[in-house]
Parts: sequence; structure tokens; C-alpha cells
Amino acid sequence: MATTLYYAPGACSLAPHIVLEWIGAPYEAVKVQFGSKELLAVNPAGAVPTLREDDGWLLTQAGAILDYLAHKHPQAGLSGGDSLRARAEAHRWSAFLTSDVHAAFWPIFLPHRYTTDQSEEARNAVVAAGRQLVAKQFGILDKHLEGREWILDGGRSVIDAYAFPMIRWAAAKLPGGLGDFPHVQALHDRLAADPAVQKVLAREQTTPS
Repeated sequence: MATTLYYAPGACSLAPHIVLEWIGAPYEAVKVQFGSKELLAVNPAGAVPTLREDDGWLLTQAGAILDYLAHKHPQAGLSGGDSLRARAEAHRWSAFLTSDVHAAFWPIFLPHRYTTDQSEEARNAVVAAGRQLVAKQFGILDKHLEGREWILDGGRSVIDAYAFPMIRWAAAKLPGGLGDFPHVQALHDRLAADPAVQKVLAREQTTPS
């Protein structure tokens, strides 16, 4: 048996899906629905991504999965570097994407969770606030990317893959798309042109959520 990734189209599970393709080792990708019986059987939270190894060991949370894959397959060169500071930078940007960027999208995707007023006006206000927060975080990422091809100094890494689904969300959900973030747009285009990324997108047949 090979490593198995449980994924849902349009979700951040796109990131480890891309990384597994970059690594090139055998793996199986299983498409699931959020909260489905099949997914709950391996992850009680009913969330993706979920990674299962051939001995039955399970790992959840995108950042943890990406870090695990980078260090399980060092020959792929996707960790961003092996020095103490390089590892710290990888953890820094992984945390930024998890806690600052990904979390900023929740008011856009699920506005009803963020207000007790379920009127359309109230939900629209929550969405607008979420868009402002997303734009703020992308401003930080865009400034960081100025003059560089990849997020980490060590070259293309799992962190770039982690950013990719969120960049696609921003392109779809921000009123101006990525127009205010040219360096983020350049990273998007660089990744979107990658044959492995194209293969995964075709497999998932996904459009931004």
C-alpha cells in the first residue's frame, strides 16, 4: 500500500496533493465529501486533508502534513532549507497561512457563523469584513514576495504549495481579484504553469470555492 491522501476539491487539501505529485513517490488520492461517513471513519473531525500511511497511521492538519512530507522525502528538496533559521522560517510562514490567511476566509465562506443577526445585510457586512482581512494578509504576503520567486529563501517548497489554494480563493473572492497583489499573482502564475500542479488540478477538476 502507498500513502493515501483524502481530499475535497477546492479545499486546502490541494496543497499536499500538489506536494505528493512533486515528490513523485507512489500515493493514492481519495476524493471525499466534508463530514462524509468515509472521511469520518479516518478523521473524526470530518475535515481534509487527512493523510494515512500504509501502517494505518493518520495525520491531519495541512501544515503538519506538509512539514511531514517535506521531511519524509528530503530528496525532493521541498523543506525550504535545513538550517535552524530556514526551518523557523518554514514554520513561520506555515503558521501565517494557517492562522492569518486561511482563518481570514472563514467569514467569507461561512458568514452565518460570525453574527447572531442572520439577515442578508448582516451577512454581507461579515463578508465585507472578511474581504478586508484577507486583503490585509495578502498585502503582507505580496510585500514579502517582492524580488523573490518563492516564499522561502531555500527555493520552491511545501509553503508555496500551501499558499496556492488560498491564492486561488482570493482571486475568486476578492472584488479586485489579485489586481492589488502583483507579486502574489506572479507566484500564482508560476505555480499554475507547473505540470504537476496542472495534473492535480485536472484530477480534482476544481474551481476556486
